[in-house]
Formats: sequence, C-alpha cells, structure tokens
Amino acid sequence: MTKASSQQQSGSTTYVMNFDKVPRAKLPTRLGDFTIYGFRDLDSGEEAVALVAGNPDPGTVALVRIHSQCLTGDVFHSERCDCGDQLNAAMSLIGKAESGVLIYQQKEGRGIGLINKIHAYELQDRGLDTVAANIKLGFKADLRDYHMPAEILKYLGATRIHLLSNNPEKVQGLEAEGIIVEKRVPLEITPSTHARAYLKIKKEKLGHLLSNV
Repeated sequence: MTKASSQQQSGSTTYVMNFDKVPRAKLPTRLGDFTIYGFRDLDSGEEAVALVAGNPDPGTVALVRIHSQCLTGDVFHSERCDCGDQLNAAMSLIGKAESGVLIYQQKEGRGIGLINKIHAYELQDRGLDTVAANIKLGFKADLRDYHMPAEILKYLGATRIHLLSNNPEKVQGLEAEGIIVEKRVPLEITPSTHARAYLKIKKEKLGHLLSNV
C-alpha cells in the first residue's frame, strides 16, 4: 500500500487519502509518450489515472490538466460539449512539456454519473440548460471536488503548476488543497454549433472564463 503524504482539513477533521499500490506503465500515444499511473482511494474506492510527461518535482513547474471523464465527448466524439477536443489538446500540450501531468477523474457529468448525465441530456432536449437539468434531477450544478487530484499531484511531486483550465473553481479547489497554481492557462476550443449554447451557460451560470461564446 502507498500512503499519500498530504492531509486535508475538513472542519475539525483531518484525514489522509490512502492509495492502493500504485501501478505505472509506459503509454505511447498519438499525442505524446507518457507514463500512466493508476490510483484507487482505499476508503472511497474512487479511481483515477494520471498521464505523466517528464519528471515532475517540487523544484519545477508542471503543466497540468484535471480532466473529468466524459464518455460521450472523449470516446464517442459528441459535439454537445468540447470535452473530447479539450482532452486531445491537453494531451498534446502536456506531451510536449518538460514536466506535465494529466489527471483523468471518474466524474462523469460534473459528478452525477453516466446514466444521470443521459437523463440530463434528455431534459436538455426538452429545453432545459445543462445547469437547470442537473438541478431538476436533484443534484447541484457541479458535484466535483479536487481533493483526490491534489493528492495525486502531491504523490507525483507536482506541487507547483500551470493549470490548463477555463474554470476558476478548479484553481481555487486545488489551491485550497495546498497546490500552488502559479498560472491558469486557457484551454478554449472553437465551439461547434451544437456546443455553443452549452458553453454559453457554463460561462454565464458556472463562471467559466470563455471568450469565444
């Protein structure tokens, strides 16, 4: 078993995330050559992977992307969102970086899960936007937290980062966990016709920093 060395303060409770034995392997891809690490939290069972380029350490600044799983966009190339294009762009940039990490979280639909996301799609087809659909299903607009990604970055030694993101909440979430975000690097994708309204809502209701919608 490997224990993450960092702790989280939650009110008066302090806890350490315990990772199962962390496997790693070479992962050559069309977008760069990486080492893939697998993480599983022994307490919650939550899993994530990290694609690592170079040799992150506290003395260097790593280029980092925290990417939430999006089966429809990442695998099926859906144009309802920009997730798949963001993933590809981030992998390409990190693959060329001297030091970089892409963390892939199992947080489908901003944390509501795959089937609930399809329920949300159904509501969107009836006229609700992405935030209103999640709320209609009984969820918050965004259920994600950044404790596990921060623990992974600390495990890998990437505690000073440039963060590839349009979401200021990711910056705040990682900084609250002890990660030093020296710079936010925009990751804007030219929106498809289908994704434009979705991104507009993310800008207006979720505060994403987008200039092209």
